[in-house]
Parts: sequence; C-alpha cells; structure tokens
Amino acid sequence: MRTNIVLNDLLVEEAMKLANVKTKKELVNLALKEFVENYKRKNLAELKGKIKFAEGYDYKSMREGRRVK
Repeated sequence: MRTNIVLNDLLVEEAMKLANVKTKKELVNLALKEFVENYKRKNLAELKGKIKFAEGYDYKSMREGRRVK
C-alpha cells in the first residue's frame, strides 16, 4: 500500500541507526511488525490466571522434549 506521511526526521534517523536499516520503508515495516507482535504478546499476557491446566500437567517435561504420560 502506498502512503504519504510526514515523519519526525530526528526520530527516523535515530530509529534507523538503532534498527540498523537503510531505508525508511524497511524501518516502517519493521516498526509495524514489532507493533503487531507486541500487541499479540500483550493479549496473551491478559490470559494469565484464566487457564486451568489438567491435574498432573508437567510443562517442564514438555520444554525438555519429554512426552507427558
């Protein structure tokens, strides 16, 4: 999608250095991608304490690749 926007030059310059990108297009795409990822992560955090696991569920063994019996 082609869009024309006015950006803060100093902020764009600093962000490009921090993100190590060469174009404004790369920077904006990276910023949008990170925004979406962070927003999704935030929504997952809202589930804390609302999920009930089966008795005997061992998440640690699953992390190590062992199967739960």
